[in-house]
Formats: sequence, structure tokens, C-alpha cells
Amino acid sequence: MSVEEKADRSPVTMADRAAEQAMRSVLAANFPEHGLFGEEAGRERPDARLCWVLDPIDGTRAFITGRPLFGTLIALLDQGHPILGLIDQPITGERWIGLAGAPTRFSGPLGGVAGCRPCPELARAELSCTMPEMFSAAEFACFARLRSACRRTSWGGDCYAYGLLALGLIDVIAESSLRPWDWPALVPIVEGAGGRITDWQGCPLAPDGSGQVLAVGDPTLLEPALALLAGC
Repeated sequence: MSVEEKADRSPVTMADRAAEQAMRSVLAANFPEHGLFGEEAGRERPDARLCWVLDPIDGTRAFITGRPLFGTLIALLDQGHPILGLIDQPITGERWIGLAGAPTRFSGPLGGVAGCRPCPELARAELSCTMPEMFSAAEFACFARLRSACRRTSWGGDCYAYGLLALGLIDVIAESSLRPWDWPALVPIVEGAGGRITDWQGCPLAPDGSGQVLAVGDPTLLEPALALLAGC
């Protein structure tokens, strides 16, 4: 499969574009009045109150190198606020669906229960991040403080890591450089599983934000994690 490089130097393939077009066609047929915003084809009906946000392959680097950690993200925004989120992991057959104000639903070979685990101390926490290259030098220094406070750190995962946090297998995720299509689907899923997800200042994620994301499974971890990330 041929791989092209976009203006931001991220890879894209015909699979990314074809998958997004397929989703756009289904959504346009069923919700013609809704807006659409996708990583590959941009915006349609930007003034619509309800807008679908699509990331056809979250983790294209994993996809093109044969690693089975990529997924598909679909979100529905109401006036810019995520009210519905889906992570689909096609290789493992797992799917998370979050709806604002409702428990996160999980379907997969291991059962249908989603829920973050109790972890009241960073010293006992499993920390995850997709890759260190997503940080600036200043951000990496802040991340290093958080990393030193946690029990272990694992790299890789893209959106799949947030699904694992919702299953109680990861406790903290700190990342940067996320795009407006990367995080909306994650918000209802993490919060519906009992966790919290904010930027590095503790504010709600926003399309015009910094791209910094902090997710914790146990809400008591949010403040100490934010304190270690302060200044970036």
C-alpha cells in the first residue's frame, strides 16, 4: 500500500480516505442536516448544531507498519461538546461506546463491562503515552516529572490506550499534539467509565485548545497529575 505524507508530515493511505468517505456517505444519508468534520476531507455544514467528527484510522503509523493498535474514532458534538463517542478496534474486535451522562458500553471477546479501576496514588499508577515525539522539549520535561511519579510507563497505543483506561488496565494517559478529530470520541468514553479527561490545565478539551490531553481513571489522580504537568 502506498503511503503519502501530509503537510504536517503525518502519513495517510488510501485506506484512511476510503474509510472516511464510506462513513460520510452513511451519515449524510441518515442525517443530512448534521455537520461533518473528518481528518481527511475537512468540514461540511460547519454551522450545524450537531456535528459528526471522524478519524477513520487513528494510529496510521501503526497501521502502515503492521501493528494492530490502530482504531476508528467517531464522535457526535452538540454545539461543540462531545455527547457520543466510539472507539472501534477492528483487529481485536473490541468496541467502546460512550454517551454523555450514561455508563460506557464495551463489547468484545472479554465481556461487556467497562469501568476504570480505583488507583488513589500515582506511585501505583500505570502511565501511557503514544510516543515521546509528540511533545515539545518543555512538555517532555513536564511529562518526565509525571513519569517519575508513576509506577510504570508504556508507549504506543493511540486511541486504544484510552479504551484500556476505560477497562481499568491503564490509570493515566498524558499526551500532546492531539488534533480536533483525535479527542472528541474519547471524552464520553473516559467519563462514562468513571474517569476524567482534561487539558494540562484541568480545563475541558476544546477544538481551539492546546492539543494537550490528560486522562485519569481514578479522579483522585487528576490534581496531583496536573500539578506535575504545570508550567507547560
